[in-house]
Amino acid sequence: MRLAFLGSPDFAVPALRALVAAGHEVAMVYAQPPRPAGRGHRATPCPVHRAALELGLPVRTPARLRRDAAEHAAFAALDLDAAVVAAYGLILPKPMLEAPRRGCLNIHASLLPRWRGAAPIQAAILAGDAETGVTIMRMDEGLDTGPMLLREAVPIGPRTTAQELHDRLAELGARLVLRALAEDPPPVPQPEEGVTYAPKLTKADGRLDWTQDAAALDRRVRALNPWPGTFFEHAGTTIRVLAAEPTEGEAGAPPGTVLGDGAPLRIACGGGTALRLTRLQRPGRAPLATAEFLRGYPLPPGTALGAA
Repeated sequence: MRLAFLGSPDFAVPALRALVAAGHEVAMVYAQPPRPAGRGHRATPCPVHRAALELGLPVRTPARLRRDAAEHAAFAALDLDAAVVAAYGLILPKPMLEAPRRGCLNIHASLLPRWRGAAPIQAAILAGDAETGVTIMRMDEGLDTGPMLLREAVPIGPRTTAQELHDRLAELGARLVLRALAEDPPPVPQPEEGVTYAPKLTKADGRLDWTQDAAALDRRVRALNPWPGTFFEHAGTTIRVLAAEPTEGEAGAPPGTVLGDGAPLRIACGGGTALRLTRLQRPGRAPLATAEFLRGYPLPPGTALGAA
């Protein structure tokens, strides 16, 4: 089939590679414009842009689409059978949605209608869902509201991280979109019940609130690393928590208090629970296992975390 591919982050790369490997003609790749990155703040192409160049595919990087009639015309001129969209980052206007003969197929990392929106992988872990998955959807003008073509679930284990889930769903999405193109399954409207939204994450979402119970904080650490990352503050220093696990607490210990002696570092949490911090990082320093971290930054028992 003659396709366009629209995507930007790592999540979308397996699908692009799978489409090319399957013999589809990718007439154009659309990706977010290069952004400043690194110490030199050089304009850096996003992962899909880099993958497209490696595959020898043409790339367009418009900064906006909604009111750009020239972009709409250029997209229509591609004469597409279908377009495949995966975490592109721009909303497609109606003229682009209607241009391909079979429409625009979206690879969405949740079991719709649960977790429509920008951060479905993280939202599923934060909520303690037992499973999530991928939905291949024919796009309409709503936010992830289009009819479903294929869905497949994967379990979320008690120690599953967002990175692990991201990688599994990216590969699953690549397989499912190939099936959707080959089989052309009938579209099924999304159910009206069970709709939830996963808003875009910010750095502030990573702040650990020790008044929550340890299970909720553990889910936050697993869901928000590597980005935006989870953290607490102590004595004016922001300390990132890269890995943790719930453990037994101590009755009456105020939330945010360091418990016990040295490593493993246990922090009192809400409901009499505790969180064991196993990997930490200070600004400008390398990530360290807790025992090594504490040699350079002691946090003795009784220390109150989160205080300025």
